[in-house]
Amino acid sequence: MSLFARQSPALIASRIALAFVWVYQGAVPKLVCPSPVELGLLSYLGPLYGFMFSVMGYGEIAFGLLLLLTPWRWPFLLNIAAMLSLLGFVSLYEPRLLAEAFNPVSLNAAVIALSLTAYWEMGKVSASNQ
Repeated sequence: MSLFARQSPALIASRIALAFVWVYQGAVPKLVCPSPVELGLLSYLGPLYGFMFSVMGYGEIAFGLLLLLTPWRWPFLLNIAAMLSLLGFVSLYEPRLLAEAFNPVSLNAAVIALSLTAYWEMGKVSASNQ
């Protein structure tokens, strides 16, 4: 059976978009072209922030793949919690970033909406299996 069999187009699109966001955010600004802004944010976490930067990059890639491939609904709720937590972190330590173009508010709002869509659509798939 296909990975995406019996999934609505909305669920498939949400999963692909969420996976893309996490894989891109883990690979490009953390592993391929380290972002000074993201490094600066992590410096608030202590002396191991350089090491944590790489670990977070790989973790974000893995989380993106989980959102793409998971048979469970809970990772989408975890994603919403992560987006709200990260937005709170940025608001606390670098509030000026909230006014930048393509800022954390707009990105996180879109990711939360996609996560809600995926969560609700997976609920429909689960209900139809009963």
